[in-house]
Amino acid sequence: MGFNIQGRKWLLCLLLGYSLITAPTFAATPFDRLQVPAQVTERATQSLLLDIARAGGRLVAVGEQGLVLLSDDGGDHWRQAEVPVSVLLTALSFADEQQGWAVGHDGTVLHSTDGGAHWSLQLDGNRINALRVEQLEAELDALSLEAEADPVVQENLEYALDDALFALEDGPNMPLLDVWFADPLHGFVLGAYGQLLQTRDGGNSWQTLGHRLPNPDRFHLNSLLATSSGDLYIAGEAGLLLRSSDSGNSWEALESPYEGSLFAMAELDGLWLMGLRGNLFHSPDGEHWQALELDATATLNGALAVDYKLLLLGQGGLLQVGGPAGFAPLLQQRSRQSLSAALVVGSQLLLVGEGGIQRKALPAGAAQ
Repeated sequence: MGFNIQGRKWLLCLLLGYSLITAPTFAATPFDRLQVPAQVTERATQSLLLDIARAGGRLVAVGEQGLVLLSDDGGDHWRQAEVPVSVLLTALSFADEQQGWAVGHDGTVLHSTDGGAHWSLQLDGNRINALRVEQLEAELDALSLEAEADPVVQENLEYALDDALFALEDGPNMPLLDVWFADPLHGFVLGAYGQLLQTRDGGNSWQTLGHRLPNPDRFHLNSLLATSSGDLYIAGEAGLLLRSSDSGNSWEALESPYEGSLFAMAELDGLWLMGLRGNLFHSPDGEHWQALELDATATLNGALAVDYKLLLLGQGGLLQVGGPAGFAPLLQQRSRQSLSAALVVGSQLLLVGEGGIQRKALPAGAAQ
């Protein structure tokens, strides 16, 4: 028996326009959220939360205003962690029970070495912008030394450098939307406008890879999935679908079954893609896709693989279970608040989203 959460993305418009369309939990005046620690609030468990993960026996959830919540008793009680920023946190990944990373707005990358109890700012949008400029300038310098440099490659690098210089002047305004670490050293963060960065030393140094992707329009990168075969997949805006078969060193564009935005992926008897307006696709091999009809048109934010079934989570409280033969509602949801991520803990389903943390009893046979 095993449970695995894969994928959890809100609509990017929610993430980018969060401060405009979401009532703040705390009184706020304009300030640099990268410089202001997360505040303690009694309403933390009712706040907007976007991801939840395990750090050994501990549960960790992240969300608005830099909130990181911890539970050491299966979700019965929660407490806030110490966090040095107050940006919206969108995703997290633990490589083991101690080493974890969380990402969010303003290019935020947080690192924890104690199972999520304390966090340090490892990377932010200012440093990402500077890294892009440094690496692109270095690549252009190296290209200029080649006797027969490809003019198309040079033109693309020059265009990317112009864009990076503009971003450096504009500031850290591009969110990161997903993070995945294969082990405590090797990991990726990705997000809006084609951002992709890789580290091979636990985040002490980072390499920008976005300009090397087959993504010339810099579509948003919403989700990364590591499969049991070792392949990595990225799903994004405008049906963007990428695959790497060499641990992320190179990426190829795949033919996508959908031209709209894709927000999440999962692996269960093949691969699953999900996105806007209830669009859901299944593939046995990652290349040939079949569309599945749902009795709802809500945007799908994520999926929870529970042994031989897939739980879908979405806008408006959508929660359905099924597989290639079809899906049906798992529970009668009274709340219309959107769901973003989930974990199964014993016989309970822990959901996070627009209304904070929800606990639901799994119906008999739901995980059979």
